[in-house]
Amino acid sequence: MLNISNDSINVRIPQEKFKSFEKTALSRANVLFTRWLGVSIGIAILFLFLPWTQNIQSKGKVTTLRPEQRPQTVQSTIAGQIEKWYVREGDTVRKGDTILHITEIKSDYFDPNLVARTQDQVNAKQGSISAYSSKVQALETQIVAMSEELRQKRNMLNNKIKQAELKIIAARGAYRQAIQDDSIARIQLARDQRLFEEDLKPRTAVEDKKAKLQETQNKIIKSSNDLAESQLEPLIYRNELAQVEAETSQKIAKARSDIASAYSDRFTTEADVSKLKIQTENYRQRNEFYYVLAPQNGIIAKALQAGLGENIKDGDAVVSILPLNYQLAVEMYIKPLDYPLVHLGQDVRFLFDGWPNIVFSGWPGFSFGTFKGRVVAIDNIISENGKYRILVAQDNDTPKPWPVALRPGSGAQGIALLQDVPLWYELWRQVNGFPAEYYEKDEGKAEEPKLKAPVKSLK
Repeated sequence: MLNISNDSINVRIPQEKFKSFEKTALSRANVLFTRWLGVSIGIAILFLFLPWTQNIQSKGKVTTLRPEQRPQTVQSTIAGQIEKWYVREGDTVRKGDTILHITEIKSDYFDPNLVARTQDQVNAKQGSISAYSSKVQALETQIVAMSEELRQKRNMLNNKIKQAELKIIAARGAYRQAIQDDSIARIQLARDQRLFEEDLKPRTAVEDKKAKLQETQNKIIKSSNDLAESQLEPLIYRNELAQVEAETSQKIAKARSDIASAYSDRFTTEADVSKLKIQTENYRQRNEFYYVLAPQNGIIAKALQAGLGENIKDGDAVVSILPLNYQLAVEMYIKPLDYPLVHLGQDVRFLFDGWPNIVFSGWPGFSFGTFKGRVVAIDNIISENGKYRILVAQDNDTPKPWPVALRPGSGAQGIALLQDVPLWYELWRQVNGFPAEYYEKDEGKAEEPKLKAPVKSLK
């Protein structure tokens, strides 16, 4: 029976009593499968509309947040020979604890009293500085004395010049007087000669007048010589004054030159003293470098030098040390395509090596064994591996802190959480190879204030 009539008899006949109806009826399994398939498709359709959290996944490693908290090596500042070890691997050290003692290997520093001997050189040079200062003071005193001596000689010669000028005046008067006496003597001789010829005067009178005229002529010659001599005296004194001034100036110039030389020697010695002081302090500091000290509290991880009597160079690493107190972070590398999607303060979930987990990357709320962090640093320069480095630290607001047993160097799988989108959109994006959503939604964004035109413009 096709059972296609509108007036069906199936409701009138009890089909369960007839085996033919039972064999021709539809299987209940087909009905159940049809129902199951419809329910599955409905669930799948509903599942496609569930929210999905977009994310960026990358592998990284555990490090420390601050550079001084990362494992470091301790170097020897100077070259030397290993004398004694004070620690072994695994020991806990405090800042300033002695790790290693080395001895000197350079011949320039073999003298055990090198610092004291260099200090003696400094003291000797400082004594030379004092001697140069005393020399300068003595030369300055000598200059003052020579200046005073020159002043006195100048005054004395000036006085002599004035005296000579007065002598010139006296000699000029005597010369004029001699000329006047000669003129009178000539008149008297002529008169007595005339009277002698008239027999009014004896010959002796005439002869006396001639003798007197000869005396007056001698006085003229003498007074003329005295006048010439007195006129030369001021020139002589002036030349003597110029000579004294020149000699004294030369002596003062030489003294000033000696002062300049003393100053130069003193400055040179002061420079030598400064060099020796620096050298002394370097020697003193070098003596402290014979003991390699721990730079901070930590644990000796590995001895990079071994044995006794071995030579090490300056700057060679001696041991590696792990700081006791540190704040963990994870170093991750992301692709340049994902670089614009990462920002400071962004949530990142981690799967640490050695800790069990169940992860649903799109539903972080249903994941188990993940640990939360926030981005604290993003490099602006691409790394050598062609990716950008980001640094993620522990989120202090999360109730689940990072494992206490976690150590720097452990592996980590990072999942940077982005925006929430429907699952169908994420599948469609993945199939088409589109990037994740970049722009954030403007929900709750405050409306920008509207600007009003000013009532009156400013002139």
